Amino acid sequence: MNFTRWSARLPRTQRRIAARADRGARRPKPPAAAGGGSVPAARGESADPSGRGEPPAAAPCDAAPPAAVPTLDGLSAHDLLGQVPALVAVVYGPEHRIAYLNDTYVGLFGSRTPGTPAGQALPELRELGLLPLMDQVLRSGKPRTVKSRRVPAGGPATTPGPRQEGAAPGPGRSRHGYYTFTCSPIEMAAPKAVAPARPADERAGEGAVDGTPVDGRSVDGSPVDGPIRDGAIRKAVAVPETVATETVATDTGPATEPDPATEPVRGVLVFGADVTDQVESAERLRASERLQREAAVTLQRSLLPQGLEQPDDLRVAATYQPGGTDAAVGGDWYDVITLGAGRTALVIGDVMGRGVRAAAVMGQLRTAVRAYARLDLPPHEVLQLLDGLAAEIDPHQIATCVYAVHDPNENRLVYASAGHLPILVRDPDGTVRRASEPTGPPLGTGGWLHTTGSVPLGPGASAVLYTDGLVERRDKDIYDGVAALERVFAGATGSPQVMCDRLIRALGITAEHDDDVAVLVLQHPARTGHDAELFHNAALELLGGVEAAPRARAFASGVLASWRFPMELRDLGVLAASELVANSLQHGTPPMRLRLRRTDRRLIIEVTDGDEHLPRRRRAEPVDEAGRGISIVATIASSWGSRRTPGGGKAVWCEFALPAG
Repeated sequence: MNFTRWSARLPRTQRRIAARADRGARRPKPPAAAGGGSVPAARGESADPSGRGEPPAAAPCDAAPPAAVPTLDGLSAHDLLGQVPALVAVVYGPEHRIAYLNDTYVGLFGSRTPGTPAGQALPELRELGLLPLMDQVLRSGKPRTVKSRRVPAGGPATTPGPRQEGAAPGPGRSRHGYYTFTCSPIEMAAPKAVAPARPADERAGEGAVDGTPVDGRSVDGSPVDGPIRDGAIRKAVAVPETVATETVATDTGPATEPDPATEPVRGVLVFGADVTDQVESAERLRASERLQREAAVTLQRSLLPQGLEQPDDLRVAATYQPGGTDAAVGGDWYDVITLGAGRTALVIGDVMGRGVRAAAVMGQLRTAVRAYARLDLPPHEVLQLLDGLAAEIDPHQIATCVYAVHDPNENRLVYASAGHLPILVRDPDGTVRRASEPTGPPLGTGGWLHTTGSVPLGPGASAVLYTDGLVERRDKDIYDGVAALERVFAGATGSPQVMCDRLIRALGITAEHDDDVAVLVLQHPARTGHDAELFHNAALELLGGVEAAPRARAFASGVLASWRFPMELRDLGVLAASELVANSLQHGTPPMRLRLRRTDRRLIIEVTDGDEHLPRRRRAEPVDEAGRGISIVATIASSWGSRRTPGGGKAVWCEFALPAG
């Protein structure tokens, strides 16, 4: 629709055109150019160097005249905003009365009666929380923006408040959408009286309704008794002032100057950009990241112990806390491994880095630790093997680890550390000590001989092994965190699980923590009363050569009888002790010792000597006179094994499970 064409027919517009023509006729013409010093006129005439007034030389054929710049003078607010693929609403006054809604807004929410307060006629703005924002914009004169507001599918089927005749609700959306709304302050011309009806040939032109031009119409074409009637949006983000003051004026009376006393009407332009695709894309990305994180956490948890082994002489509990939603899963792990003969290995480690790769490396290292533990090697040798394996798994991945072994016969915790934080041991009196030496570099660095240290862990003592996520903070030194852990651990009481939970809470570890945390707490309980009667030790030094064998059998029989074992178990225990002593007397060297130990769940028989060669079970031929002792022990016992002792020599042991009850 050509608004310039029909607006030229208005009497006021014709008078303006005539006035401009008259002013142009009275304007004096510029003097002719004289001499070579004159400047060419703005109309494009060339200077005459000779001064004889000869016609200027023709311009080169390739010098095209400047292109004409299109003008927006013939466009109204409706032309500029009506077809914009965004939600546009113009309101005015403190009640935010409706002045204009564009086609997109009407298509989504339905038409509204102009002049009606937005609180009544535009409930969607209230539901979207825009009305308070519009109040702020009207007061401050500054634009405000809210991002990604959700518009439900279908939009409101009906809206409260009066509705124009023939108006219908919009079709709405087939699915919910998201819009970013910007509320900008604007100024509109004050409302003017409605012009009386005129003959058809003198009306405003094509598209006018009752003398009101299209740019001043409401959403359904009826006259608007408001500031938008004359189309004058004086100050707005999208509509220039010249468009509002010159092109869309519709006053059909005599030409008069604007009344300076008439103040413009302040309003708000609400612009809603559809950001559904961006929001849904971001949601899909977050969902994908969440699924990946859940998969990584599931993988890591599946690689951790599903249930801790509970040794006879220790109480053990562990806690693993993954990092928050913004932190990728890490490589922390822990483990408890029963070695036999009452000894227990305790492991904690941390693979550097984040993500599934770190979790996968952690799983491989944990599996390797369990395999090496079955060899019953000293802690430093286990770490030596792990160091080489870590370099093979990923030469760019390093890990820290502590491998400790508790021996109830020695009441000590023997350990080796590969760059890990120190074990904390709390004595029965509450004193906390750090088992910080010796320590070596992290696993995977290579070229280092790890060493073994030890710390007392008698009855009533506790120890905690942990990863750096428990004590490390961005704004503090890590050993300040270790000191804080010492203070908390000194006052922690209760079961190992209760102590784990208290340490986590006291050090501020929450679900939003930026690193994963693993904590392993062990207690060596001080047993009294009935429990103390279930734990006994007895030992015999084997002196004098082969004649020590009958003394060993008599000693074993008497001790097992005093422990009130059933006769069958007593006989099997004596047979096993006899075979182990005979093997040591034949193949070992002094000093030799027979140790019997009972717990609430098993009988342990162990023989130590000074020779480092470990026995192996082999199949004896029918004609062999020896070589059957270890096979007999393996057959009658629940389990058996051997290991080298720290001071040189070896220990060979076997276990019998005690009957329930």
